[in-house]
Amino acid sequence: MADIQSRVNELHQLLNQYSYEYYVQDNPSVPDSEYDKLLHELIEIETNHPEYQTVDSPTVRVGGAAQSTFEKVNHDTPMLSLGNAFNEEDLRKFDQRVREQIGKVEYMCELKIDGLAVSLKYENGRFVQGLTRGDGITGEDITENLRTIHAIPLKINEPRTFEVRGEAYMPRKSFFDLNEAKAQNDEQPFANPRNAAAGSLRQLDSKLAAKRKLSVFLYSVNDFTQFNANTQSDALDELDELGFKTNQERERLQTIEEVLEYIEKWTEAREGLQYDIDGIVIKVNDLEQQDELGYTQKSPRWAIAYKFPAEEVITNLLDIELSIGRTGVVTPTAILEPVKVAGTTVSRASLHNEDLIHEKDIRIGDSVIIKKAGDIIPEVIKSVLDRRPQNAEVYHMPTHCPSCDHELVRIEGEVALRCINPKCQAQLVEGMIHFVSRQAMNIDGLGTKIIQQLYENHKIKDVADIFYLTKDDLLPLERMGEKKVDNLLNAIEKAKSNSLEHLLFGLGIRHLGVKASQVIAEKYGTMDTLFDVTEDSLIEIYDVGHKLAQSLVTYLENEDIRALINKLKEKNVNMTYKGIKISDLAGHPEFSNKTIVLTGKLYQMTRNEASKWLELHGAKVTNSVTKKTDLVIAGEDAGSKLMKAEQFGTEVWTEDDFVKKQNEIEG
Repeated sequence: MADIQSRVNELHQLLNQYSYEYYVQDNPSVPDSEYDKLLHELIEIETNHPEYQTVDSPTVRVGGAAQSTFEKVNHDTPMLSLGNAFNEEDLRKFDQRVREQIGKVEYMCELKIDGLAVSLKYENGRFVQGLTRGDGITGEDITENLRTIHAIPLKINEPRTFEVRGEAYMPRKSFFDLNEAKAQNDEQPFANPRNAAAGSLRQLDSKLAAKRKLSVFLYSVNDFTQFNANTQSDALDELDELGFKTNQERERLQTIEEVLEYIEKWTEAREGLQYDIDGIVIKVNDLEQQDELGYTQKSPRWAIAYKFPAEEVITNLLDIELSIGRTGVVTPTAILEPVKVAGTTVSRASLHNEDLIHEKDIRIGDSVIIKKAGDIIPEVIKSVLDRRPQNAEVYHMPTHCPSCDHELVRIEGEVALRCINPKCQAQLVEGMIHFVSRQAMNIDGLGTKIIQQLYENHKIKDVADIFYLTKDDLLPLERMGEKKVDNLLNAIEKAKSNSLEHLLFGLGIRHLGVKASQVIAEKYGTMDTLFDVTEDSLIEIYDVGHKLAQSLVTYLENEDIRALINKLKEKNVNMTYKGIKISDLAGHPEFSNKTIVLTGKLYQMTRNEASKWLELHGAKVTNSVTKKTDLVIAGEDAGSKLMKAEQFGTEVWTEDDFVKKQNEIEG
């Protein structure tokens, strides 16, 4: 048995080495046949002796048993998106904002890989969980599929616990091979490598994912305090040393002129790459400066993504249709002769508003140029005047709502036309669709088609009616069997217990987003308290501006809204904030309003556990040691951050000191 264990260890070492050389360094030292021979030997040993199979065995690369679903998991910290720049002016404005706040700056420029954002968790050096970005708050657990990607190390040499983030992608060769196989089987090919990568990682059978030959580039860690890095560049170099695959085309640049040159270079050279990119990411390199610049609700202020100019094509504008949003905005949409743009077929595109249609003189029947804004949203750029037919029709927006026939109005200072009828069917349906969405009340199974059917059959006329639905209401609907109805009713019942912020966001109050809903719910605690708030008190809250304050107060003063809330209360829909109120806990004098840095290896708790505990007791946990840092908690192998703390004369605790203080406070 000792001989078998010794051979298994040897095979693990060789296969991991050869895989790293091939998939990360792109410099194989042995032919594929040698790797395949050793892998087959290991598979045979594990088949005959299952006790020698480990979770980080190279054999997991071939995939395992199929799953029935993907579990949804909350990210430890949100996976934020980046703000976009589409031209030189946007980039210069970003550079100006950065320099006005922090002065001299160095940028790290990286290629923006066109794939699927993923987050990888390691515990004591072993890969234990991988998530998709999802909505940034919650992702899907695709661990088994990510294990099949050879560029992701299943085990690293150091017993670290941390989270690394990056982009999973399909190399162009894998994409062409996949589509060739699909064509031979008379199957619909994938439109582009990004869609193929996303589809592959959402295969319930990891064996299928393994066959797709995906790869990954890692570009960030969740918490830089776990790294001996002072810059983004240092962190990427450290990831390289740990055996991760990072993109090597990155450059440190000192001026916006150098950034523009880097962008020009890769705009021209991107077709020569073995993978797709859709832009360039520009980050402030220094981590202290990143901390100083901070974040908006949706994105970091220290980074921006330059998107390559969108592909433009010509097609025919067949008609213009109108849609009514949940806030009553009437939006014209171009109905197009289907055409392929940036890898997908487009038959509809945004026209934004009537002023834009007239300003660009876009007419029904025109040949028009369309593109995808940010390679995602199709929009009409202009008409091709020398192709205009004689019968091209000038478009005029209607004076009345196409859904309810109520007169449309234009609010002062806005370009959009609105239907202000609170009983407009289109608005009510869109509002209910928003109400049940994931970040709102999250009623799984209650989709657009079911809501439309329920409304048209007079089973629901507002969001509160959803909680009054019965089995008899749902069974007659299309494709609604007994089990599906039971699941839906259970989901509705479960939604009643959601914390207040979900209800607030679900109500669709103008200007009220997810983050502001959370902040407001935490501050005021109950819906009844909210009914008495004033604009002045709301404006005092960080992240709440005049528009939101006015909108929320006006909304809650409406008698119809108060009746709606009472109707929800009658069905025991929760009206209370259930989350942890930081304000109630953030009062311990040892930590309140202190800036604290965690560094080195902690053994009695995870770094995330330590950070959350500190924040709950009033501290601000940051990544970098500065003159403003009040305390550094240093674990083993603390490195440069500890040295910096000593230079500044900053107070330093060991992990034992920290645990002792925790016990004093909680004991």
